[in-house]
Amino acid sequence: MGMEYIIDGESYLILLRVSLIFMGICLISLLKRKKSSVIDNNLKKKMAFVNGGVWRNEEKVQRLKCTVKNYDWGKFGVNTEVYRLYKANFGGNCDLVDPNLPYAELWMGTHESGSSFVVKKDKFWGKINGNNHGFDVINAKCENFEGETLKNWIENHPHVLGDKVLEKWGCDLPFLFKVLSVAKPLSIQAHPCKELAKKLHLQYPKVYKDENHKPEMALAVTKFEILCGFVGMQELQKTINSVPEISQLVGSAVVEQVAKITPEDGEEKVKAALRQLFTQMMSASDLLIAEVLSKLIGRLKKKEKLTPEEKLVLRLEEQYPGDVGVLAAFLMNFVTLNPGEALCLGANELHAYVSGECIECMATSDNVVRAGLTPKQRDVQTLCEMLTYKQGRPEVLRGFNVEGTDGCTKRYRPPFEEFEVDHCHLSAGKTSNFPSIAGPSLFLVTQGSGTLRAGFSAEKIRVGDVLFAPANTKLSISADTRLEIYRAGVNSKFL
Repeated sequence: MGMEYIIDGESYLILLRVSLIFMGICLISLLKRKKSSVIDNNLKKKMAFVNGGVWRNEEKVQRLKCTVKNYDWGKFGVNTEVYRLYKANFGGNCDLVDPNLPYAELWMGTHESGSSFVVKKDKFWGKINGNNHGFDVINAKCENFEGETLKNWIENHPHVLGDKVLEKWGCDLPFLFKVLSVAKPLSIQAHPCKELAKKLHLQYPKVYKDENHKPEMALAVTKFEILCGFVGMQELQKTINSVPEISQLVGSAVVEQVAKITPEDGEEKVKAALRQLFTQMMSASDLLIAEVLSKLIGRLKKKEKLTPEEKLVLRLEEQYPGDVGVLAAFLMNFVTLNPGEALCLGANELHAYVSGECIECMATSDNVVRAGLTPKQRDVQTLCEMLTYKQGRPEVLRGFNVEGTDGCTKRYRPPFEEFEVDHCHLSAGKTSNFPSIAGPSLFLVTQGSGTLRAGFSAEKIRVGDVLFAPANTKLSISADTRLEIYRAGVNSKFL
């Protein structure tokens, strides 16, 4: 017969209290574990711990590998900017960089014609140095990496663009960042406005690969020569009088219309006369162009003293013999930018980069309508119809100091909302900040080495590095040696 336990009322109450206390302790312990698990998971999303304590924030600054273009107008040689930076971007890997090719453009961005790739770092090692600013990763190295396109990465992390950028331009960078090394003219060209870009893309998607416009800005790294826009009417009238070959090409009646323009004539009449002159010139037959150029070049070579424009025309004819673009150069402004000077080009504005090296930024597009100084496909009719025919010398930008950077950074702000460019110079041992901006940024290191800090993370940077920084990221940069950095981002005036 089993044992029987009889619990009186007082004992039952004591047992009940003990049980409730025990259950409460267990519940509190479970809640603490759950909270700790949530914190750990959130921390893991933000930080990856590797090899005993080296850490980085996966949604902060991202390193990029970039695309190069070997167009025939690019520069040859190991000392050109595009070659130098592209080779450095790949860690000096000679197998990826053939010095016997022309190096024309280094692309940084999301456009499908030249995507950048996000570096996935699998293994790091290095010494950690803690200080009041967080952690420094000293001598960090990447053993191997795998990359996905920057566009795909942004689509998977859309918040990195910031709310305003995401709302206005969708899940993509609105700007494209480049370095150019120009040995001979790209082409006489213009970039379509949005309305025309959509039309051209629909009609000829293999030629015009997107629906976007392409306003752009060139910031000179070396002396940089550009043909851009049409000269003023008075200068044009002097030109057609001093270059008789123009009349031979387009006809005396067209030239007379331009010659008769007065300051009292309205804008539409002036533009109509200029449009007719330019269209007649660009539409001339190859046979007539060759005949007229032969006379022009022969005459110029006999002159004792040449104007800068005449010297340019002789250079162009050597590079593009028999090309109508040689004559068209007489109608355009010939501008030479000094290092640190910039020039903006809007949609439907005629231009041709002639020589030199520059940093270039533009709306994300690769649409170009060409009509001269090029072996590529031309669309003379579209170009002549689309141009604004604006006349006069272009404005040259020299930048302004960015507040809070101790005079180390200049900003070049065009009248386009998609982009702006900063240029930062730091001497060895100096530190400067890039203030937080409500849009994404791309950084390019063109000289030196140092450390870039964002919050508690730090990255060693050196020449050739290209980095993506999400919106609202405040950065601090310290220079180990003389350091030079360019930043491209959405125009902060519109954010």
